[in-house]
Amino acid sequence: MSPEFVFRIIGMVAFGLLGGYFGVDLAKVTTITTEEGAVIFGLVGALFGLVLTPTLTTRPLKALRALLGQLDSRTLGSGLAGLAVGLVIAALLAFPISLLPSPLGEIFPFIGVLFFGYIGVAVFTSRKNDIFSIFGGRVFSLSDKKGKDGDKERVILVDTSVIIDGRIADIAQTGFLVGELLIPRFVLDELQHIADSADGMRRQRGRRGMEILANLQESNIIPVRISDIDVEGTREVDSKLVILARQLSCPILTNDYNLNRVAEIQGVPVLNINELANSVKAVLLPGEYVEVKIIQEGKERGQGVGYLSDGTMVVVEDGKDHMNEDINSIVTKVLQTAAGRMIFARPDDA
Repeated sequence: MSPEFVFRIIGMVAFGLLGGYFGVDLAKVTTITTEEGAVIFGLVGALFGLVLTPTLTTRPLKALRALLGQLDSRTLGSGLAGLAVGLVIAALLAFPISLLPSPLGEIFPFIGVLFFGYIGVAVFTSRKNDIFSIFGGRVFSLSDKKGKDGDKERVILVDTSVIIDGRIADIAQTGFLVGELLIPRFVLDELQHIADSADGMRRQRGRRGMEILANLQESNIIPVRISDIDVEGTREVDSKLVILARQLSCPILTNDYNLNRVAEIQGVPVLNINELANSVKAVLLPGEYVEVKIIQEGKERGQGVGYLSDGTMVVVEDGKDHMNEDINSIVTKVLQTAAGRMIFARPDDA
């Protein structure tokens, strides 16, 4: 039985009784009988309570919970502290203000509570970083989990795209990921939905992601925790991850370009595997030698194209004559594009 249904019943009964009492009083000044007035207005009040009670009770509370759920721990903590300070100031000033002539003495204390409460919240939330830095930068949030050495353990939110990609297992084995991988239940549900897809390719990727996740849990290389934590007010997985990362003050591990940009706009740190892969590719300067196997023709006449072990494309001038051969080439130019790094070279004729 949902709370909304319970409040509907309570509201129906309460407004039905109020309507009945109002109908009895109204019948005294009209031509209708007392019983008719009580029944008619009682039914109207019951209908009013049944329809509008959730609008006056549970729905505003749900909207407030959704709003508070989108606030990070620093903003929420600073706002509560500012509200407390504002109310204390208003309470100290209430007595001298109440000595003003009527009606100012009755109205101004109430206005003071609203004014100083708002000022306290506005000031503390706008200076939240400075306030928390005074206390040593400690942030009391859901991510304040202690490690074995007593230090705060880092929590990393994991996106579905990273699990499906599979490289997270190799990166975890290197030890570059420090902390605990947190996988919310809604991410796991999305992964399971992909694994049950009617599309064969999509289904294969989902099942591969499930296997990688199971291997990570069994290997114990890095702690992996499945959590039932959720975010109300939105159904999009990406939006939930961004809001949850703000609440926990932790980064998101992903290789989704759109999620990366949205998170950066909202000030959420992102660990992008694609950016990591591009940053660790071999750096070759013009004049250096590189050995590459020509596997296909280039766009320009006589060009041959090969790839390094990290996937970097190498375009070799006059490389068409060395198809399916490993040749030693001299780097002439290195070009960085949105798709990655591209190297231009020419065969070493020496």
